[in-house]
Amino acid sequence: MLFNRRQFFKICAGGMAGTTVATLGFAPNVALAQTRQYKLLKSKETRNNCTYCSVGCGMLLYSRGDGAKNAISSIFHVEGDPDHPVSRGSLCPKGAGVLDYIKSENRVKYPEYRAPGSDTWQKITWEDAIDRIARLMKADRDKNFIEKNAKGDTVNRWTTTGWLVTSAASNETGWLAFKIARAMGMLTLETQARVCHGPSVSSLAATFGRGAMTNNWNDIKNANVVIVMGGNSAEAHPVGFKWAIEAKINNGAELIAIDPRFQRTASVADKYVPIRSGSDITFLLGVINYLITHDEVNHDYLLTHSNASLIVREDFNFDENSGLFSGYNANDRKYDQSSWAYQTDANGYALRDETLEHPYCVWNLLKKHVSRYTPEVVNNITGTPTDDFLHVCKSLASTKTNDRAATFLYALGWTQHTYGTQIIRTAAMVQLLLGNIGVMGGGINALRGHSNIQGLTDVGLLSNRLPAYLDLPKDSQITLEQYLAEKTPKPLGPSEVNFWGNYPKFFVSFMKSMYGDKATKDNSWGFDWLPKWDKTYDVLQFSKMMRDGDANGFICEGFNPLAAFPDKNSVREGLSKLKFLVSIDPMPTETAEFWKNYGESNDVDPTAIQTEVFRLPANCFAEEDGTIVNSSRWLQWHWSAAEPPFDAKHDPEIISRIFLRIKELYQEEGGAYSDPIHNLVWDYKKPEEPSAEELAKDYNGRALVDLKDANGNVLVKKGQLLSGFSQLRDDGSTSSGIWIFCGCWTEEGNLMARRDPADPSGKGIHSGWAWAWPMNRRVLYNRASADRNGKPYDPSRMLIEWNGSSWAGNDIPDFTATLSPEKGAGAFIMNNDGLGGLFCLNRLVDGPFPEHYEPFETPISTNPLHPQQVSSPAARVFKEDLERLGNADQFPYVGTTYSITEHFHFWTQHARLNAIIQPEQFIEISEHLANQKGIGLGDTVKISSNRGYIKAKAVVTKRMPTLTVNGKEIETIGIPIVWGFTGQTKKGFLVNELTPHLGDANSQTPEYKTFLVNVEKVSA
Repeated sequence: MLFNRRQFFKICAGGMAGTTVATLGFAPNVALAQTRQYKLLKSKETRNNCTYCSVGCGMLLYSRGDGAKNAISSIFHVEGDPDHPVSRGSLCPKGAGVLDYIKSENRVKYPEYRAPGSDTWQKITWEDAIDRIARLMKADRDKNFIEKNAKGDTVNRWTTTGWLVTSAASNETGWLAFKIARAMGMLTLETQARVCHGPSVSSLAATFGRGAMTNNWNDIKNANVVIVMGGNSAEAHPVGFKWAIEAKINNGAELIAIDPRFQRTASVADKYVPIRSGSDITFLLGVINYLITHDEVNHDYLLTHSNASLIVREDFNFDENSGLFSGYNANDRKYDQSSWAYQTDANGYALRDETLEHPYCVWNLLKKHVSRYTPEVVNNITGTPTDDFLHVCKSLASTKTNDRAATFLYALGWTQHTYGTQIIRTAAMVQLLLGNIGVMGGGINALRGHSNIQGLTDVGLLSNRLPAYLDLPKDSQITLEQYLAEKTPKPLGPSEVNFWGNYPKFFVSFMKSMYGDKATKDNSWGFDWLPKWDKTYDVLQFSKMMRDGDANGFICEGFNPLAAFPDKNSVREGLSKLKFLVSIDPMPTETAEFWKNYGESNDVDPTAIQTEVFRLPANCFAEEDGTIVNSSRWLQWHWSAAEPPFDAKHDPEIISRIFLRIKELYQEEGGAYSDPIHNLVWDYKKPEEPSAEELAKDYNGRALVDLKDANGNVLVKKGQLLSGFSQLRDDGSTSSGIWIFCGCWTEEGNLMARRDPADPSGKGIHSGWAWAWPMNRRVLYNRASADRNGKPYDPSRMLIEWNGSSWAGNDIPDFTATLSPEKGAGAFIMNNDGLGGLFCLNRLVDGPFPEHYEPFETPISTNPLHPQQVSSPAARVFKEDLERLGNADQFPYVGTTYSITEHFHFWTQHARLNAIIQPEQFIEISEHLANQKGIGLGDTVKISSNRGYIKAKAVVTKRMPTLTVNGKEIETIGIPIVWGFTGQTKKGFLVNELTPHLGDANSQTPEYKTFLVNVEKVSA
């Protein structure tokens, strides 16, 4: 029986995986009729979550095995969990076919070793692999460990070996990796966030106080206007996108897609608005100018919940001719930010003018700054038709009233620019003007790309971070007292909550979690055991170090840097100069085989590459216990349905055995400063394989003594788990590895494993499902949903309200529960002024207001607003990478990367189902450009930049609009990021052959969305 592709996916999502159907030889109708009976026969049902995007869909895994002794469980069926509040039983094409990933014939079966100069893998034992890796790491650490810097200050850092931790690993694995890496003094500790959503953290934290999705997936249904910009949520987050459709159907919401390409979101939108890639700041600042000049702002919200009325120093300015803010130093490409501050009174409190008349109040500075962004300027820079732009302005303006709300949904289309942080900042400012933050149906919703990228960012797997957004000390912070003084902000108002004022409690409790009884007040809680950084050792920095010969080792745990880092050829050059590389992954990766010749897509001479390479087989998501955090900040516990196949091992066991072998070698041989290694808390029942339960309780935290109140009453007994971060103390009496997770596993049990889908509010709160940080709050900043008197702006969408004695309602208050509105404390408790930031103080390196800068590779070769400053003045660019940039004369077209529904980065190329439905690499070009170049549908084309080239099939489409920008015709080439030279798909090229080696000024997230290319036909 023949059936179409849509029917095929319905079979996969609703019953068996497609390959299972084919294997059984059933006609689809027979297969569907018999699925449940077949599935339940002697099977075990296990609750899990999808391993792909950040929707975190619920999955039911069915495995064979009746529990008999020595029986080996095998997963044979996967389907959606109908109880899950977000996915409600749905799975997208990737999730529907996930069984083909779990059971892929490409799974790495046993440890393998590639000797220097070899062109083949050889099988080795786990014992030999662990011992060799441990010895290589110890040798590198002993030779290159830095105890003191040139000034003689203790820094205890190791920079020559790096560690990348996957965004698909559990939080428990991430926490374990963090402990090990920092105890050894490693600074290059990174996770996927650095190459995807780093700007979300820097921008949203600078504006609101935290760097996460403000609302949640279910809450999107409460919106009246849904703006999808900087992303393609129908394609990248298909199941989560159902809530945007629900807003349309049940709430009458208008859905607007703003994108360089008419994509799948646009196909179901009420309005599609084209825009030039990389010009989003101009568009959004134009929106702000429209809202201000047409008085389409929520004035009560503006005065109550934003810093519009605060007065800035008079030496602050922006020069419209030079395109620079005050304090710029051209020699080091950095700003002195001292003028980016408020005027204060004798108590250090910020001065305010609620009449908004003072010329230096934030409101008037903002009005002046955005006044240049008229509809005509927006049209000239973005290419967006003026009527389309004004339509968006008016739609957003309609939500200034308290009974309407707009939400922004974005992803990597905003983050992966040299000014990605400032794009997101601009949207956040739009929402503050309209009163759309902290309310139902509002928010800036960062749609994370990976299943646990939010969680591993929370865990602190970034080179300059500690868990829960604490900062790793700099080498200028030589004492604990200095560090805490610099990291603990003073309130800018007499009544502000200023929650970061608790920084010492969070930090000391973290150190007790790391070092236990060895961390005492006398040794500053082990402060000197932490490595101190002199610069950020982000992925771009370490990539440069590799190619400069300043790096020796690299551990890639579920991470594929050859494919994920920009400028693949320079990355390969760097990998070739390493002494050793370790790949820990369930599948083969391009990184693990960077030394192997794959012809044109990876043309190398293995004999010239002396890097030792180890490939260690690890579990996949379906074979572990633990938690992942979806975009909604939900910590969802999942369970293992089977053991890792063949000779694969769990991630925690692999990294634990390497660490314990290193520790053993230090005990036997001595070596570089090893006190932190020996003092690290390691009290797990199975030292070589800590359990997820132990690690979760570890990061939740415990009372180390009886905790008493002021009257001597015991609040928490010694050894008991803490119920929230309000119990943390700075005297060494509490431990908590990740303070924002504190309260997730209490004496009541594992709250992350809760499965109550009830929603009494009917508004998508679902507070009994899993556990959301912080303290199970489902909408961040929800105090801002009420006016200064504590009354909800919209009673029909009430989140919390003041009842006379406390804050209560449908959500957990994101505020001090008993703090009366009469005190006047601001809703944004993580900011020391308590307010949402239209003006950002000293938290961003490239400006307190956003400003339009061109991409470093700009198709128009100038900046129409200020030709003297074309691109970001504060983005870090290495000299050799600047020389590898192309120009519009040689490379006249804009390249932009994106994802497709049927594939997930470089994972699903190992799954047969996904390889069948999207087997071959392609790019998209407009009909207009195709006609100019003589390119037809299906032709093979060569796309080249100044760094390399790829070849792919051409899809000629109406989806790629030709835009006119600054008087010039601009063509965009769409380039999906999937495919590589491993896997079951047809071998292809890594797209980062084309992309430049530079990144966002604040987060160093690489530029993947706007770069210059040429395209030529190769063959028909």
